[in-house]
Amino acid sequence: MRYAFSLSRRTATWIVGLLCMLALLPATAARADNPIIQTIYTADPAPLVHNGRVYLYTGHDEDGSTWFTMNEWRVWSSADMVNWTDHGSPLSVSSFSWAKSDAWAGQAIYRNGKFYWYVPTTSRASGRMAIGVAVSDSPTGPFKDALGRPLVENGEIDPTVFIDDNGQAYLYWGNPNLWYVKLNSDMISYSGSPTKVNLTTAGFGTRTGDASRPTLYEEGPWVYKRGSLYYNVFAAKCCSEFIAYSTATSPTGPWTYRGTVMPTQGGSFTNHPGIVDFNGGSYFFYHNGALPGGGGFTRSVAVEKFSYNADGTIPTINMTTTGAPQVGTLDPYVRQEAETIAWESGVETEPSNEGGMNVGFIDNGDYIKVKGVAFGTGARSFSARVASGSAGGKIEVRRDGVSGTLMGTCDVPGTGGWQTWTTVSCPVTGATGTHDLYLRFTGGSGYLMNVNWWQFSGSGPTSSPSPTPPTSPSPTPPVSPSPTPPASPSPSPAQSPAGGACSATYRTTNSWGGGFQGEVTVTAGGSPINGWTVKWNLSNGQSISQVWNGTLSTSGSAVSVKNVSYNGSLGASASTTFGFTAGGTPSTPSLTCTSP
Repeated sequence: MRYAFSLSRRTATWIVGLLCMLALLPATAARADNPIIQTIYTADPAPLVHNGRVYLYTGHDEDGSTWFTMNEWRVWSSADMVNWTDHGSPLSVSSFSWAKSDAWAGQAIYRNGKFYWYVPTTSRASGRMAIGVAVSDSPTGPFKDALGRPLVENGEIDPTVFIDDNGQAYLYWGNPNLWYVKLNSDMISYSGSPTKVNLTTAGFGTRTGDASRPTLYEEGPWVYKRGSLYYNVFAAKCCSEFIAYSTATSPTGPWTYRGTVMPTQGGSFTNHPGIVDFNGGSYFFYHNGALPGGGGFTRSVAVEKFSYNADGTIPTINMTTTGAPQVGTLDPYVRQEAETIAWESGVETEPSNEGGMNVGFIDNGDYIKVKGVAFGTGARSFSARVASGSAGGKIEVRRDGVSGTLMGTCDVPGTGGWQTWTTVSCPVTGATGTHDLYLRFTGGSGYLMNVNWWQFSGSGPTSSPSPTPPTSPSPTPPVSPSPTPPASPSPSPAQSPAGGACSATYRTTNSWGGGFQGEVTVTAGGSPINGWTVKWNLSNGQSISQVWNGTLSTSGSAVSVKNVSYNGSLGASASTTFGFTAGGTPSTPSLTCTSP
């Protein structure tokens, strides 16, 4: 489906209002990068730090909602807190056979090599809210129902999960009450019965004007431990909500109310906290109604960096349009997903038939901003993986602004289909140092192109880069804005073999001292295939360190890469790609492709 939401497609009233607001800013003001997701409305952030990245689990407010209309959960990730990669929707209401509606606020956690996502949704049988648990081997899914039934059900919402230092896991949830239960080590069962927390004014503050709710606790608890102190951060009062917190010396209390974290602000009458430490900093996630068309039912996730006070208390945090500062820089000399975005105007995302997501529904003048790109001593060329079911267009590669220095322009041809991919390249100049990168799309009327990934080549960094982790497949099929069946792609000069077989072609996409990055395109013959394997022998001194969009096995110098679950089935003459990072000097291997 095509998301109706996009900053460039809002009503004239909102556009004029936004322009008026920007006109009031000084010319030197930094462009807003908060909220951090702009392609759709998001709510109820739940961050998780894993293997050097922050994974962000959110809900999705549907466009034009006049209630909490939410059908799926979404996942994003970032290595620098400003450029966020869209991993699509690996979990939805339909993932639970027993659920009827309402993909509301949940949280994911890692344990025993798996990821467990606790979510509230409405039970089909009882018609009341229940807590389900889904499990995956990957932080980006796909997730599947772990039980085939609710984990716990008492009509209340907003689960948060916490594993103490001794290994005991706790699940907390509730509105209007607050409950907890001790999870077993399998994370999908519990011991004993749910315990109702005694909500006292000493523990959770005093609410006035509502005799049935004497404390400030409303919903959305977020429980964690720092040092020897346990924190319970929650949405307080109603309505509008603010964020408050309590602390305790035990995960089960008694709790002591500590005050306000974020005052009421931001255009949404709800809020929802999430707090993590990452790369030496502390970060507070929340939602507001800051995007055009935003409000209490069309919310957007944002983030702020903060520091604890010396006594461990949390300072008052206010919403900003600048958000958190960037951690490090982004390496343009390794493949970067097009859906890795700091800010955008007009673009949207969809599942790609090459795996993961792609950027699409691009009109003339739309753009993507990628923040803090480290070009180093200079790039010579820019490449992008593109598709177009129309006449295509151009990608303007600009520096530091949508009208900033033009470093290069890539022509994008029509490819015969919105999921019929080819790679285009163009020379660039002036790509040195560290700058914000703007990819501006130009052309005629209507949709111009889709973009899957991009990459620069040139002098590059002085040390071997670490490639961006591959995106996980989306559990939903790719969507094309064109009803016309795409024409067969021609991904390489090599001819596709006939009948059920496959061919493979190679190209070096980047190289540096002591290493290189390569890409292999697999093309089906005259008949569809269901699975493929590409084999070759490494040259002397070469070694493969990572493969994406494929499963690697090696024996001495012999290399074998098989398809993963989402890119094994190819129609006649269709193609897919996988990439790898290797040590040594690049060379063109002799590839063989076989299909079962």
